[in-house]
Amino acid sequence: MEFKTLIEKKRDALVADLQRCIQIPSVYTKDDSGLPYGKAVGECLEYMLKRAGELGFSTFNMDNQLGWCEYGHGDEMIAVLCHLDVVPEGDGWTVPPYEGRVMDGKIYGRGTMDDKGPAMAALYGLLALKEAGIVPGRRIRLIFGLNEETGSADMKYYLSHGGEVPVMGITPDGEYPVINGEKGLVTQFFTCELQQRGSVRLQKLTGGMAHNIVPAHACAWLLCPEETAEEIVTMTAEKITCTRTENGVQIEAEGIGAHGGSPEEGENAVGRLMLFLDQLPLEGNLSRAVHFLAERIGMEYDGSSLGIAMEDDVSGPLTVNMGVAEADEENLTIKLNYRYPVTKSFAQCGPAVGEAFARAGFAETHLQHKASLYMEPDSELVSRLMKVYTAYTGQEAVPKCIGGGTYAKMIPNTLAFGPIFPGDEVREHKPDEYMEIDRLVDNAVILAAAMYELTV
Repeated sequence: MEFKTLIEKKRDALVADLQRCIQIPSVYTKDDSGLPYGKAVGECLEYMLKRAGELGFSTFNMDNQLGWCEYGHGDEMIAVLCHLDVVPEGDGWTVPPYEGRVMDGKIYGRGTMDDKGPAMAALYGLLALKEAGIVPGRRIRLIFGLNEETGSADMKYYLSHGGEVPVMGITPDGEYPVINGEKGLVTQFFTCELQQRGSVRLQKLTGGMAHNIVPAHACAWLLCPEETAEEIVTMTAEKITCTRTENGVQIEAEGIGAHGGSPEEGENAVGRLMLFLDQLPLEGNLSRAVHFLAERIGMEYDGSSLGIAMEDDVSGPLTVNMGVAEADEENLTIKLNYRYPVTKSFAQCGPAVGEAFARAGFAETHLQHKASLYMEPDSELVSRLMKVYTAYTGQEAVPKCIGGGTYAKMIPNTLAFGPIFPGDEVREHKPDEYMEIDRLVDNAVILAAAMYELTV
């Protein structure tokens, strides 16, 4: 079917609707609105459902947790899963983050790429099917989620409250041509209570910003006698700086930041710091904890010393990131993030990690696990999406596996399909987030084609 002409006629309306959506700062907030994700997020859902209704689609608000619009009839349903919540704007913008400014063929604003732009493109893709007079063989449901950025509680609510599971689904919250595999994601926090003794004691330790980011800097402050401090500051190690303080020594470790899903691209400053601290005359369970972190993790990122190294031909090796370390005189906390291959399971790594930390005197205080996702390249959903992508772009399509996770993990039978084309810059979560208007139209056309393909 030819959808591009229909969508091009709506180009200005598509952009205007996206601008109005961007102007609602739909960041998760705990407020007194009574809405589960805050007033602004609720307003964004209300706006999207109202606009979908004006375009002639039936709509439904599921307890302000999420909503959807539908087109067509039939017992079976295919889904396009989008989200309207955004991450905070952060610093570094040169244009207003919630204006939806159009400049040089681009529309700027938080959410243009992730995921309001794709959501609006999906709505206009659905409109193109309707205006083309297509009667789909399955119902098409555009789901507008509200909590993707902070835990996906919306989709958990959907499934636990009778939300219909699609026979096939896509989420324009990833990359083209299609992501058919996502590694399992595990986040674990461990804390060790410190009963310090000896002449060298830990006063404070900081390192890292988040469990899924390779820490670029870490620092420890030690209390120790003057003579010991003088000995420590004479020690040398790569990217380690030791400075005398009034009561001891400050030790700084430098690394290279990277995404937690590709730790091989960075250098872990927390691991580097632990390796240095392990050479010092620490005592008691502080010594045991530091030695464990240095010996079993250090600057490794494949889990080999933890005994969980594994890989498959589809998605590559397991990766480990010791993303955050925090300590005072009484407690040491580690925030670990690791990702196992798509054909493996949590049972093959999770228990071993927990047992290793427990033997070193740590207690687990947090565990979050998102199981791996994988569909064979010749499966029906992958094959149909490859067909759509190749027909639109003229490029040979090869599905890909990633170390990160998308919204697709939250709803069965769903894969990430777009909005980022191969070679395009990844701009979500960054200052001056934008989407080219031509790419917005591209996404609307290709999503229309995908919806049609999945219903025939």
